[in-house]
Amino acid sequence: MLKKWETLPDFMKNDAVRGYYDSLQKKKVSMFLKRAMDLVGGVILLIILAIPMAIIAVMIKLDSEGPVFYRQERVTTYGKHFKIHKFRTMVSNADKIGSAVTVGNDSRITKVGAKLRGCRLDELPQVFDLISGNMSFVGTRPEAVKYVEKYKPEYMATLLLPAGITSEASIRYKDEAELLYATDDVDKVYIEEVLPRKMKYNLDSINKFSIFGEIVTMFRTIFALIGKEYK
Repeated sequence: MLKKWETLPDFMKNDAVRGYYDSLQKKKVSMFLKRAMDLVGGVILLIILAIPMAIIAVMIKLDSEGPVFYRQERVTTYGKHFKIHKFRTMVSNADKIGSAVTVGNDSRITKVGAKLRGCRLDELPQVFDLISGNMSFVGTRPEAVKYVEKYKPEYMATLLLPAGITSEASIRYKDEAELLYATDDVDKVYIEEVLPRKMKYNLDSINKFSIFGEIVTMFRTIFALIGKEYK
C-alpha cells in the first residue's frame, strides 16, 4: 500500500510526483492484488525453479572463479537500497573494470554468462527479491544508485511502486546492450539518451496502472523473449 504523502522521503515530494501519487491512491485494491500476486507467484516459481537454478549455479562455478550470484546495489520503492539477486554472468570484478550497464560483446561476460543472458536466465534468482517485496513481476527495472542520483524530479514517481522484473520499457529496450555498444561514454549516453526514453514508458505505466495491464505486460514479455518485436 502507498505511504501517506507526508511520510514520503523529501526527495520524492514534488509537484511532478504528486499527480502520479494521486492516481495510485485511487487504485488501492489493485495495489493489494499486485502484492498478493507477487508473493504467491514468487513462492510457486521458487518451487518450480529450485532444481534448474541449482544446476545453473554449478555451471557458473565450473566456468569461472567467483560467486554464483551478482549482488549489485539497486534502488526500489521510496528510494530503498537493496542488493539484487542475479546469476553472475561476468568476471567477478566486473564492476571495477567497466560501466554499471552492459554493452554488446562486453569482454567481461563469461562463456556461461553469455548463454544465460541470451535466454534471460540470469534473472531467475530475482524470485527471491519478488518474495521479499523488493521487486514485483512488473515495474520499472531497478537502477543502480548512481543513475537514480541523476533522476529528474518526475522520474522519482517510479519509486512509488516496487522495481520490476519486467516492464514495457524492458520490452522495448531488450537489446539495450547493443544500442550502447558503439559509444565511447556509456554512462553519459545512458543517462542523457536511453534513460529518458525508457522513463516515458515507465511513467506512462504508473499513470495507467492496473492488474490487467500488468498481466498483459507479462505476456508481452514472454512473446518478446521468443522473438516478437515491439515498436
